[in-house]
Amino acid sequence: MTIKSVREATRDGATCEATLAAQAEKINRKETAAGKPFYELILRDATDSLTLRAWSDKPAFSACQKITPASFVEVSGNFSQGSFGLDAAHWTLESLAEEEITALLEGSLEQRAANEATYEVILKAVAQLQDPRLQQLCEQFLQQYGTRFRRAAAARSNHHARRGGLLDHTTRMMQSAQALLPVYPNLNGDLLIAGILFHDVGKLWETCPPAQGFGILPDLRGELMGHLSIGVEIVNALWRDLPKDDWEKLEPASEEVRLHLLHLIAAHHGQLEFGSPVLPKTPEAIALHLIDNMDARLEMFDEAYARGQESSPGIFEWSRPLAVSPVAPLRKIKKNE
Repeated sequence: MTIKSVREATRDGATCEATLAAQAEKINRKETAAGKPFYELILRDATDSLTLRAWSDKPAFSACQKITPASFVEVSGNFSQGSFGLDAAHWTLESLAEEEITALLEGSLEQRAANEATYEVILKAVAQLQDPRLQQLCEQFLQQYGTRFRRAAAARSNHHARRGGLLDHTTRMMQSAQALLPVYPNLNGDLLIAGILFHDVGKLWETCPPAQGFGILPDLRGELMGHLSIGVEIVNALWRDLPKDDWEKLEPASEEVRLHLLHLIAAHHGQLEFGSPVLPKTPEAIALHLIDNMDARLEMFDEAYARGQESSPGIFEWSRPLAVSPVAPLRKIKKNE
């Protein structure tokens, strides 16, 4: 089972006897207030993360002494939701064999099929762009950075904070934009779609797991520059390398197209205090910001429901990213057959 599926199976006080495979992101040796040693093991797979504690009088304690961060393990135990969130009783820990690690990184057949379908949405959207400059730019990016893009996370926490999360986030944003374009026909659809693809490309360095792992580790480029600055840099670098022989007679002018695209990247956080060096100044820039924020916040609600405990029926505990106590959504009406 995946960490996410175990979390779902233990909702509403249920217990789940399960085995899951994951990567040991961190292994911290700590002590209780009474001086009793224990290990805090942070596990991550392609769906979620999980923190387990191995007490000194349990078999898992000695197993934690033998593994290192970034190693791949199999955890078996009786899982349930407790005061620390998802936890496990009587859990055991073993190292994975090489073929098991490969299978874990590749994902199940269902996961791989879902990822391919998601990526196909982006490829199709790029193929439908009418502006040859934006289309060539997007194609060059996917050709050069597609593999890294497909494994990047969209954040370290709060939303889409997982291997492949940026792909899911970008695809949903594109689908939302495509649904909105017929409603707002004055929007430049080519620019908006290209802006959605590029708005978070800096995350390929800021929040990208390694090829052989799930952990979101700090990267020097990402730490020093931030993903907005990196995104501007990447677009400019790709733009310089594109053949421009057939662009001279195109309208609007190519320099204008480049600047508008860079503005979408720079302004997509929407507010100066949230990191944007400039506020959204075009319809496409504000549309991108709102679509981005909508998808992120809806993902935060999903996370709050999946991870949070109900303080009262239908009312969940306080969510820091949302700054509210989420309320269970109204169920859809069931029509009589």
